[in-house]
Amino acid sequence: MEVTVYQNQVERALKVLKRQLTKDGLLKELKRRRFYEKPSLKKLRKQKEAKKKRKAAMRRSNSIFRM
Repeated sequence: MEVTVYQNQVERALKVLKRQLTKDGLLKELKRRRFYEKPSLKKLRKQKEAKKKRKAAMRRSNSIFRM
């Protein structure tokens, strides 16, 4: 990942870099991998994420039919 700094606008470049990292999901991944996660907790986290994705998909599909 690369960000170009124009005219000594370091703050702006940092903002752009952070936005790119967030968009790619790298910040979330770094925070998650910061400490060891027990397999049982990993399984629970993945189940929660899957449930959240299913719920969002249902909400999107329901909104399509309402039009």
